[in-house]
Amino acid sequence: MHNVNHKENIIECIDVSFSYGSENVIQDIYLAVHRGDYLGIAGPNGGGKTTLLKIMLGLLTPQSGSVKLFGTDIRNFKDWHKIGYVPQKATSFDVNFPATVFEVVLMGTYGKRGIGRPTTKEDKTSALEALKKVEMDGFANRLIGDLSGGQQQRVFIARALVSNPEVIFLDEPTTGVDEAAQKEFYALLQTLNRTYDVTLVFISHDHTALAREATEIATIHKTLTYEVNTHHD
Repeated sequence: MHNVNHKENIIECIDVSFSYGSENVIQDIYLAVHRGDYLGIAGPNGGGKTTLLKIMLGLLTPQSGSVKLFGTDIRNFKDWHKIGYVPQKATSFDVNFPATVFEVVLMGTYGKRGIGRPTTKEDKTSALEALKKVEMDGFANRLIGDLSGGQQQRVFIARALVSNPEVIFLDEPTTGVDEAAQKEFYALLQTLNRTYDVTLVFISHDHTALAREATEIATIHKTLTYEVNTHHD
């Protein structure tokens, strides 16, 4: 039985609205993410999904409304290591980029210790543990550009995991990944959510995939509708 604590909102958007110039993108959004959720956020391109995500990550400031992270107003929030992020098209980079898988995952420790500070033994241990969780520890010394799209996506998940986050945001993470790799990727997310108790917020235009994978679905097209996925226990 999947354990979701519906009494604990670790992320809360309250009456959030945002406009790009005169274009109103999202309007009066209320959204709560509970501890243990596997929340899918669906909707058409241009419907406001990524805008809402950026607001929850503090990358955009809403014109009205408020956001709370772990009970704290986002303007005062400091514990960013609790939040992991896999951006859209994370694997779209120069294939000749001279970094190993291990080095890419270590980059995920910067948020906790700061850029410029030397890597510690604890950082390296955390990076190896994150790679083991995504079953990529055997590829630690491989160049990231030599991996398949599905393998690269696992590495970027490991980079998000290295700070031991309590919630991970994923923005269209299966873009450009073949169908077989997508199935393995979704299985990995289920493991992270159910075995390691990581709360997931998954942004996608593919409502069918979210209905199959997520425990709750929020559909956004300027405003938001919310449904519990009864296909999951």
